[in-house]
Amino acid sequence: MPDTRHDETSRYVIRRYRDEDEPALRSVCVKTGKSGGDATDWIPGGLLPDIYLSPYVRYAPDLATVVDGPHGPCGYIVAVGDTAAFVAWYREHWLPRFRAAHPLVEPPRTAANRLTRTGYHPEGFLGPDQDLFPAHMHIDLLPMAQGRGLGRLLIRRLLSQLRMRGVTGVQLGVGESNHRARRFYEHIGFRPLPTTRDNPLQLCIGTDKEV
Repeated sequence: MPDTRHDETSRYVIRRYRDEDEPALRSVCVKTGKSGGDATDWIPGGLLPDIYLSPYVRYAPDLATVVDGPHGPCGYIVAVGDTAAFVAWYREHWLPRFRAAHPLVEPPRTAANRLTRTGYHPEGFLGPDQDLFPAHMHIDLLPMAQGRGLGRLLIRRLLSQLRMRGVTGVQLGVGESNHRARRFYEHIGFRPLPTTRDNPLQLCIGTDKEV
């Protein structure tokens, strides 16, 4: 009997990011932005990709990788190798643009208002243990691309890229209700950060690990 799953997975291609990919990846970011589900009706106005996608592909396009499916881009991984340097760049170059597009509402009344506040404070990306895990990443796959081993391949590629740059480790945050993602990260070797071992929502992995 033919391996149908393998045949279907072979229709997906992992490749380098190109500038023209950004609009499609912004759509992926929104459609996976609610703990892996569609955030279109929850966080309007491009807010999610203006925090978690576009600044990354502008700052470090060489660390962005795309998954192409039968109908175009359907997933990606983005990262920065030095979070402190990224935060400084964000504050100088990205935050003025972000403020113009997304006025701050205080006190926040909606999920969008609360998320806007996050975009005003990029230092929130600075997790503990920056000496060991200075990089951080975001990864999103549409449902059609999930369960095919593509997430593992994206992370494997990123770890190799970071390792070649001398970066020792990478960290990420995961939503409390995104149980599937948490199981996936734990399965491939992510662990809580050394100084916050009781926090299962902030995870890390060394670039020397095999995933």
